Amino acid sequence: MRTDMYVPVMMEIATAVATTARTHGYDILLLTGEEGPDAVRRVTGSGLADAMILMDVELDDDRLPLLRATEQPAVLIGLPTDTGGVTCVDLDWSATGALCVEHLAKFGHRDVAVIGEAPAVHERHTGFTERTLVGLRSRARELGLRVLHHPWEGGYDAMAVTLSRIFDERPCTTGFVVQNESAVEPLLAVLRQQGRAVPEDVSVVAVCPEQVAVQASVRLTSPPSLPRRWAGARSSSCWADSTGARAATWCSSHLN
Repeated sequence: MRTDMYVPVMMEIATAVATTARTHGYDILLLTGEEGPDAVRRVTGSGLADAMILMDVELDDDRLPLLRATEQPAVLIGLPTDTGGVTCVDLDWSATGALCVEHLAKFGHRDVAVIGEAPAVHERHTGFTERTLVGLRSRARELGLRVLHHPWEGGYDAMAVTLSRIFDERPCTTGFVVQNESAVEPLLAVLRQQGRAVPEDVSVVAVCPEQVAVQASVRLTSPPSLPRRWAGARSSSCWADSTGARAATWCSSHLN
């Protein structure tokens, strides 16, 4: 688990992995840190585990060549560009992005800003962020909406700078999509300081677990959190059931 990811979500998935694994009689060894291929080598070379479940998958993940070269069962929670020879489980992030912009369009918003993960997450082309943006931008073009995307490094000062840039560039921005759980409260706080009320003046859709959206200072619309647990549970079942399926499985989200 990388330090720039939102740990509660990662642990929600890891808990589902562990719970499902126990139903099949397996224990879970959780490896943290940013070892990348070195962690895969360590597991495959030492016999530490019967199978591997990899999270935080990048589009061109440098762990994949090692996985393809070993006979050890492995499942990716995430979708790389090339899924050949690997089993993948993921949410349909492209559809999620499209649904977010459709929701904003339904309420008349024409200029939308996306507050994303930290710059490093985008620079390494993490799958879920890239696919969300692709789906969102594609649907926005079809609907005639304009979209700005800004990563967020962290902190209230950084959020104030980010919003200043957004409104300087697109003064008529009234819709926001947040794909960064840690950014939710700073965004709401800075909007409030600027005299922009949610949802009266601007609308915010948060791609986050339901409890984050519900417990925010202003209750926000978000896709359901259940599929995240589903992804963890499904990844355990894939190798525990010995299906041998080398396929990409995904679960779609919906917005009310």
